[in-house]
Amino acid sequence: MAAILAGAVGVACGILSGFGIGGGSLLMVYLTAMCSLAQTVAQGINLLYFLPTSLGALIFHIRSKQVAWRAVIPAALAGCAAAAVGASLAVGLELALLRRLFGGFLVLVGLLEFFRKPRNH
Repeated sequence: MAAILAGAVGVACGILSGFGIGGGSLLMVYLTAMCSLAQTVAQGINLLYFLPTSLGALIFHIRSKQVAWRAVIPAALAGCAAAAVGASLAVGLELALLRRLFGGFLVLVGLLEFFRKPRNH
């Protein structure tokens, strides 16, 4: 039963990753809340999960010409530097604080998405 649930979570996270809306967030909740893994262990798993799923989704986005390459380079460079700093901070934080920060981040993102006004294209 646990393997079926893990597979279902993997499918749901993969679909969300394909949409580009953060399947890893759902994976983090599953790993910490359902599997009782430490936040830092779940983060490591999430990072490994992200590599193949993002590559799969990226191929389709590139084929559909949905990548603004001028924005990619500076964002990727800044993101890599910030990720290194963030990872070094995260492994040094108390797990309870790290969980609270992640939970607060999810609530904030959820509220921003809920109250965001749709754009007219």
